[in-house]
Amino acid sequence: MQLTRFDRWLREKFVHETHIHTMRPVDRPPAGVRESTPAAKPGRQFRHRYITRSSKAADELVRTLRQNNMMFTTRIVDRRGWHVRFIAPEARSPTWWLISFTLTMLFTASLVFLGHRLWSDPEIRQNILESLHIIRQ
Repeated sequence: MQLTRFDRWLREKFVHETHIHTMRPVDRPPAGVRESTPAAKPGRQFRHRYITRSSKAADELVRTLRQNNMMFTTRIVDRRGWHVRFIAPEARSPTWWLISFTLTMLFTASLVFLGHRLWSDPEIRQNILESLHIIRQ
């Protein structure tokens, strides 16, 4: 299903984080960027990883890396957390799910209200009971 603008904003704000891999360490990473050591794998060419959840901090770090002519690569990955599966379910839009759930609940509440109103009227109740009695015979 196609994501809405609100869905994309939710994913950018609460789900995605930017990993920037470099060969050499950065002198002073911008605020909001933390350094992490990637797992040791044979043949790994990038030795330093910087993680940020802010796109502005990532842009600032990339600008610094370009100014210093450093080789780097960026990856956008999903955070690990309990809220990720609710905000960014696979191949579904939480906005459309919420809208369809709300409409379904309103429709169900309307049917229950209508059924209660009909059943509380003694004449209609008598007609329904007579109809059920005739059907059973």
